Amino acid sequence: MTRPLVVFDKVEKSFANFMAVKPTSFEIAQGEFLAIMGPSGCGKTTTLRMLAGLEAPTGGEIRFDGRVMNDVKPNDRDTPMVWQSLALFPFLNARENVEFGLKMRGVEPAERRKRALDWLERLGIGQFAERNVAKLSGGQRQRVALARALVTEPKILLLDEPLSALDAHLVIRMQSVLTKLQKELGITFVYVTHSQSEAFAMADRVIIMAQGEIAQIGKAKDIYRAPANKFVAEFVGRNNIFEGKVKSKTGKSLNVETPLGVFQVPAEGAPSTAAGSPLSFVVAADLVQLSATKPDAANVVECQLISEQFMGTTVTLFLEAKDGSEIKVQIGQRELETINIKNSAKLYASWPETRAHVLAG
Repeated sequence: MTRPLVVFDKVEKSFANFMAVKPTSFEIAQGEFLAIMGPSGCGKTTTLRMLAGLEAPTGGEIRFDGRVMNDVKPNDRDTPMVWQSLALFPFLNARENVEFGLKMRGVEPAERRKRALDWLERLGIGQFAERNVAKLSGGQRQRVALARALVTEPKILLLDEPLSALDAHLVIRMQSVLTKLQKELGITFVYVTHSQSEAFAMADRVIIMAQGEIAQIGKAKDIYRAPANKFVAEFVGRNNIFEGKVKSKTGKSLNVETPLGVFQVPAEGAPSTAAGSPLSFVVAADLVQLSATKPDAANVVECQLISEQFMGTTVTLFLEAKDGSEIKVQIGQRELETINIKNSAKLYASWPETRAHVLAG
């Protein structure tokens, strides 16, 4: 087994009496694209800053390529960062911005100019090398910042919400640029973001953080389809969350009593199958079926349409159940056209037992 490039070994960070990052352990493989996401104040940026050397951990060890980095200064680390603000020098042109890191390393002028121009060309903005960065577009400045970080050919690149200031169409374009670049170079990317779409679209693995600790780590699809707990289920979006108690067990199924009735869920993965045990489960909005007539299904909720969100080829419907709780259904526009939702006083949301995911905690 190859040695991981980065190891966080029970790393923690406190500011006075506030624990920003609780003892945290995880590894980052060489060539991996890892995204760290979570709500504001969850500790994701502090974690990145500790890896960059901008914050010193108050406990545990950070190892980079086998070397303990706790006391290594930022300028002695090979961990360049692309900031949310980009932090470009406004009095320098694009080439000079890219050259800066090489200049600090004592690289000769001719060599650093050549390498800077090569990287600007590689990122598709070679024609703007002599232009002042203040006169570049947001996407062009983003590429200058990337070139400046990559020109030193680091083993790892840290990115702190680098796309948050861009327009929506530029975000999609830059996602493609970053993903292609990371695969071509084989450089490890550690990407902090609050955007689920960015993290899920680009990363090999995703860390979800909450209140200074890891709530779940894994591939995007696994996190989306099998959230580890209620927080993750709520954070990743279009999930319907049900809470109740185990009523009985039948074979490999559990009957769960909730305010909306009794539902069948898989027994596998349940924290307890004993009658009376509390149990929560989720059903993703895109796994719920919708009909204007009551279906012959084990899990059915009678609802009324409250609103809908049109998203091009898909539509998310927000329904209200009899107890006032919200049920979300995400279906294709063509499928929706076959259901006369406007003239239906009642709608029925249903799903097979196998589409329910039992929360472990």
